[in-house]
Amino acid sequence: MKLMSFEAGGRRSFGTVDGEGVIDLGPRMPGTTGVADLLDGEARRRAEAAARGAPADYRLDEIAFLRPILWPEKTICIGVNYAHRNEEYDDSSLPPFPSVFMRVPDTLVGHGQPLLRPPESEQLDYEAEIAVVIGEGGRRIPRERALDHIAGLTCLNEGCIRDWMRHGKFNVTQGKNFDNCGSVGPWLVTADEFSGYDDLRVTGRVNGEVRQDDTTANLIFDFAYLVSYVSTWAALKPGDVISTGTPTGAGARFDPPKWLKAGDVVEVEVTGIGTLRNTVIDEG
Repeated sequence: MKLMSFEAGGRRSFGTVDGEGVIDLGPRMPGTTGVADLLDGEARRRAEAAARGAPADYRLDEIAFLRPILWPEKTICIGVNYAHRNEEYDDSSLPPFPSVFMRVPDTLVGHGQPLLRPPESEQLDYEAEIAVVIGEGGRRIPRERALDHIAGLTCLNEGCIRDWMRHGKFNVTQGKNFDNCGSVGPWLVTADEFSGYDDLRVTGRVNGEVRQDDTTANLIFDFAYLVSYVSTWAALKPGDVISTGTPTGAGARFDPPKWLKAGDVVEVEVTGIGTLRNTVIDEG
């Protein structure tokens, strides 16, 4: 099931995708406030029942896409998690633990919304990723049960401002948290749609040119490990997002670097989910 948040006719709602249309679940599920309320199995089954046999209320080209989870409490990002990308940094052995940092919600826009290149820097970059959305929360989740806590997956462009990532000695927070520098969506695909997560392909394109392409078979830390590891130090809650890392090929890694500029179209495509697409504009 594809669950999404959207705006149409001046109102925000949530729904499920049916072909090229959207079934608006808002009026069909009174008391439910959004996708974040549909992340456990029972709630998803109620959503399926509400949508069954219903006609689409809007075409996809009639709506504005919002973040699938409008206001996740935590968006936790994993750095350097594909083995080939680790080699970009040094020739050392694989790290024993993940690199972790956080993002706030307003740094990410929905599918089709503009990415902002800020006036403070020309170094807007892209990072194609698969994001895990938590359904059942928990603390100190055992690895062998961790996949049961995943509600679904979505695409994420973990966009950033590269030079601002180096302002501090030990952190990347500034460069990862410019408003509207990344994106997420277009929807969340529920976990029951996947037979497994061990060989999902993620592809990043700029203006149609493939820049990034890899599969989760090459992850250093797989989804189960990440859910278990993060939950050791933070209680995971429904709607929390874990973005699982990007393959080699970000703009910073070219010589010379290929920074995004106004008019560029960035796409993130993931097996079983679809394509997240955004155009860059200059802020202000």
